[in-house]
Amino acid sequence: MDNATYTTLTRQSGLLREMQVVANNIANMATAGFRAEGVIFAEHVRALDGANDSLSMATASGRSISPQQGALDQTGSPFHMAIEGDGFFLVQTPDGQALTRAGNFLRSAFGELVTPDGHMLLDAGGAPVFVPPDANTVMLGQDGTLSADGQPLTQIGLWQPVDPIELSRQAGSLFTAESGVQPMEGGILIQGAVEKSNVNPVAQIARMIEVQRAYELGQSFFEAEDQRMRDFLRTAGARQ
Repeated sequence: MDNATYTTLTRQSGLLREMQVVANNIANMATAGFRAEGVIFAEHVRALDGANDSLSMATASGRSISPQQGALDQTGSPFHMAIEGDGFFLVQTPDGQALTRAGNFLRSAFGELVTPDGHMLLDAGGAPVFVPPDANTVMLGQDGTLSADGQPLTQIGLWQPVDPIELSRQAGSLFTAESGVQPMEGGILIQGAVEKSNVNPVAQIARMIEVQRAYELGQSFFEAEDQRMRDFLRTAGARQ
């Protein structure tokens, strides 16, 4: 396999990964708290033996998560929360703690505030948030203070990864960070609202078309290269 084929093959592999990422973004346009993802391409350059030029290949070596805030959907539910500004909610999953911007919480039969998947919301101290099942009026202050029938219960904490670069998607609208998480200041909590997905559907569909066309162009190169090799072997065989 020659250098041109190697280069095109790595390009095709990266474009395929980007198509998968863009397709996932489009599929989650209506997912609360979802943040669009992009592929980071890196260039790998290697010197060749002799007087040949260097070989350059592109690889899809990482992914980036868009920090742009999504629009807020006013739901009126006392257990729904949205963050105005930076920060994440902290929830407990079977695989450990995870960050999320999706504040469409529910009150379980036992009084815990949980995500639709059953992950418990954690407060500023890392403990599960509990609202008595018989509470009539639940209020959330902008500083995260949660009260029931006029009595303070706890404070909803805002969290951030220790190293923002390490933020990675666990699943859906859940994120993890290898170096862990830490409390943060400055965010405002809004009751009765949920942050929508920050996916721009027009931009994502346009990008999908661009990537698909680029991938098809690479496939055309492979087909032309295959035909060239067949013609060469046919010609070489006829001269023998």
